[in-house]
Amino acid sequence: MNPALWLKRTADLSPSAPALFQGQQCLADYAAFRDQAAAFAEGLKRRGIAPGDRVAIFMKNCTDYLVAEFGIWWAGAVVVPVNAKLHGAEADWITENSGAKLVIAAEGAGLSRGLPQIAPGSSGWAEMLSQPGSAEPHEMGPEAACWLFYTSGTTGRPKGVILTAANLGAATSDYLADVDQVFAEDVALYAAPMSHGAGFYCLPHVVRGARHCVPESGGFEPAEIFDLAEALGRIHMFAAPTMVKRLTAEARASGRRGQGLRSVIYGGGPMYLADITEAQQIFGDIFIQIYGQGECPMTITTLSRAEVADHSHPEWQSRLGSVGRAFTSVQVRVADAQGRPLPPGEIGEILVKGAPVMAGYWQNDKATAETIRDGWLRTGDMGALDGAGYLTLHDRSKDVIITGGTNVYPREVEEALLTHPGVVEVSVIGRPDPEWGENIVAFVVGEALQVSDLEAHLAARIARFKRPKEWHFVTELPKNNYGKILKTELRERLKAPVAG
Repeated sequence: MNPALWLKRTADLSPSAPALFQGQQCLADYAAFRDQAAAFAEGLKRRGIAPGDRVAIFMKNCTDYLVAEFGIWWAGAVVVPVNAKLHGAEADWITENSGAKLVIAAEGAGLSRGLPQIAPGSSGWAEMLSQPGSAEPHEMGPEAACWLFYTSGTTGRPKGVILTAANLGAATSDYLADVDQVFAEDVALYAAPMSHGAGFYCLPHVVRGARHCVPESGGFEPAEIFDLAEALGRIHMFAAPTMVKRLTAEARASGRRGQGLRSVIYGGGPMYLADITEAQQIFGDIFIQIYGQGECPMTITTLSRAEVADHSHPEWQSRLGSVGRAFTSVQVRVADAQGRPLPPGEIGEILVKGAPVMAGYWQNDKATAETIRDGWLRTGDMGALDGAGYLTLHDRSKDVIITGGTNVYPREVEEALLTHPGVVEVSVIGRPDPEWGENIVAFVVGEALQVSDLEAHLAARIARFKRPKEWHFVTELPKNNYGKILKTELRERLKAPVAG
């Protein structure tokens, strides 16, 4: 079923219900939200966009993001959300690989591929909304592609994850069944990127007719979030662990206690026990944990509000250190290298099967076959299940670095560094960091290299959040007998005390 049909149903039932907010200002009720999305779909048709065509969205958080997204679906086309933090060259690669015919992007987005672009607030945007659209969204079958989400891969190039109407429907139902109830009085706050999990959560909030708010800053500012929570009330938001830490720090400094924050769903990286305990002491029982990945969006396991809050349970601490239990519509297994299930307590690869699991990778049958075997998605993450079904992560995908809740794959950074003429060899790893989860560290072999030179080199090639924060210049990298760089040894070096 077309996700835009959920918007139509809500608007038909409650047309005057407030829908879109920029800060504390209501910009549109549900009738206007529906009509703008339908008009946007009509504008896409006039530009030659047909059902199944891909339309990319490459911009920071704003209410027009939701209008464009639901307008693309209304037309039967496929949304390609592109992380607004990416370098223009990286976004160009995604739009080319996806075969996008149009890009919705702010002025000065840095794209150079030559695709037609429309910027919110421009004359082109006004033209898109100038004519009313069809009364009904385009009919979609359950296997129709809706989202083409690009997630970094260990090859250094992102892969397009195909999410169908059935995938989005299952993930939305799972949210309402296992994560949180949603009511019309609630507010979905988009402080994390709408191209990722925070934006994905617009779906259950549209289904229930809740309000949608983008902060005036367009991003995450703790003091601003406290102001909005107090003004609007009943705030729901997705937050990476580093965001929860910043909210806690702001509360300590200001004496505020997050009045109006109803639900904070956290995920995207490990949350230290001390951090979530302190956050709960300050804000109360508002926290819910989820674990997922692009290939099974936000829907592998969840730790409920009650489980996070139940200090009296004898297993509370161990469960709080887990990522919870399987969502309603999925099965979770921990398996050996051959995919055979392991007994409770043994560490293996986390596998998941169920309705939210992707249809496959875009134009990459080989990667699809390697990742989905016998219906089971191999996540690449390592973990263990206990006897009650609680999953504890023991490692992320072998080399992935999670910084600020965002995955960075070292090979992509390494390949960018190796294009510098002075770099002979390089290895990139993560160093644990209490605020960001991990910091990116580069070990570089070369001659007459300067940090400033390498930073400038990367600035022209990859996004800022992927660039190393720490540099080590070495004469050689540790390797095994087969010439493979031993990242485990490099990690041990980071643990060693500094000489002198």
